[in-house]
Amino acid sequence: MSYKTFSGLFLFLILISCKSEYKFVLKTPSKIQTNEVLEVSISEKEGKPIKSVQFSIDNKKITSEGTSAKINTKDFRLGKHQLTALVFFEDKTEKVTKAVYFMADTSPEIYTYKIINTYPHDEKSYTQGLEYHNGYLYEGTGRKGSSYIRKTELKSGKSLQQQDLDATYFGEGITILNNKLYQLTWQDGIGLVYDLETFKKEKEFKYTKSREGWGLTNNGKQLIKSDGTERIWFLNPDTLIEESYIEAYTNKQKVEKLNELEYINGKIYANIWQKNSILIVDPSSGKVDGVADLNGLKKLIEKDQNLREDDDVLNGIAFDKENNRLFVTGKHWSKLYEIKLFKK
Repeated sequence: MSYKTFSGLFLFLILISCKSEYKFVLKTPSKIQTNEVLEVSISEKEGKPIKSVQFSIDNKKITSEGTSAKINTKDFRLGKHQLTALVFFEDKTEKVTKAVYFMADTSPEIYTYKIINTYPHDEKSYTQGLEYHNGYLYEGTGRKGSSYIRKTELKSGKSLQQQDLDATYFGEGITILNNKLYQLTWQDGIGLVYDLETFKKEKEFKYTKSREGWGLTNNGKQLIKSDGTERIWFLNPDTLIEESYIEAYTNKQKVEKLNELEYINGKIYANIWQKNSILIVDPSSGKVDGVADLNGLKKLIEKDQNLREDDDVLNGIAFDKENNRLFVTGKHWSKLYEIKLFKK
């Protein structure tokens, strides 16, 4: 075979190969608010024919119209979703994926506060979790070697009962459900379950899906857990398995570093780590309905004591459902406040 013949054959094979190569473009916005319809389409970069397409989002099939589809975003939780197009062409198939983020449909309401009462709080407590139950405050604290759970009198701040956590663990959020007190640890991937009356540890459980242990509350049926990201997890109280999650989003962005949690009148109230504010989150969608600015409380505390700027921050939310009272405090704060929130 001559050099020219070989070169011609090689060029012919390249042209055939290039001709049969498909490059698909999945067109969709990277983020969208849930009051809008998500429109998606797919095409071949050079206009080559597509036989058919099957669209899906999070493995849920979507009815398409040729090479396009429309999705009602109201049917989905907020946060990151995986959009997939399974493309059929020639005698082949190819899967094309793209991430799309669903945002809240409105901006959060802004709240301010009024102080109703002020109570003493142990300023040595590195508060990680707070709960009001049957007339008493229960508190979980952090740091290795000084983590514990404690029962105290509200008005006096007097400690009535305490159980220290093993010095190898860094304690985090707590909650009470069905006469059990649940406590998280930070980076050890372990939670603990205590008898509420005796504080005797009954068992431990491992986090199966969430990254770390931060805040903890419950809705009367499930444990609700934060892990330092934008995700809030829902745990089965019997199996202690993370069964589902939501992601906290405003109309513009996700909200990370969710920490101490409290379930109040059908909403999740959440601290953001190192921020003196509380978010009000819809537990079904993850939408941030409101933001309460509580920076004034830290400034009030600083009149009587020195606080470390990035550490001694607001962290502790408790709710007295029977009397509709909201309590907040912070790490090493010498006071606990009963407050009432108001829309600005």
